[in-house]
Amino acid sequence: MIDLNIYCDENDFSPLARAFDGEIQADCPLALEIIFADREEIKRLNSEFRKIDRETDVLSFPTLDGIRGKALKAADYPFDCDEDGKLFLGSIVICTDVAKAQAEEYGHSYERELYYLTAHGVCHLLGYDHMTDEDKTEMRAKEERVMKKLNLTRE
Repeated sequence: MIDLNIYCDENDFSPLARAFDGEIQADCPLALEIIFADREEIKRLNSEFRKIDRETDVLSFPTLDGIRGKALKAADYPFDCDEDGKLFLGSIVICTDVAKAQAEEYGHSYERELYYLTAHGVCHLLGYDHMTDEDKTEMRAKEERVMKKLNLTRE
């Protein structure tokens, strides 16, 4: 069973953390953080870090490179563990305004949208991407498996 700690001041994402069981292999506890932003802040971050001058729904800032599909071993990343011995995967920034608008547009709950955006962000932290059709298919399958475990499938 994976020990994934999702730090967020505003929401409890422990059900999502548990839903990643079986999707990640690690010999140590893992951690990541979620930060909420407004439209102005997410646009600024998107422009600064991706050179795309528009708002977006979620941004991921991974701390580890080349980990896609690999078992994570604390010994391989001795400088990326936090003070509690958890291997820090990175940060996810979610624009709550965009998430609310997308939930309304897609006809599902805000909670479902937040969980999906977080699952999407976690996949990015784990090295998955959607730049090619093959990569997109693999990433979407992982997201869908996680969302199904939460009973938050597409409605």
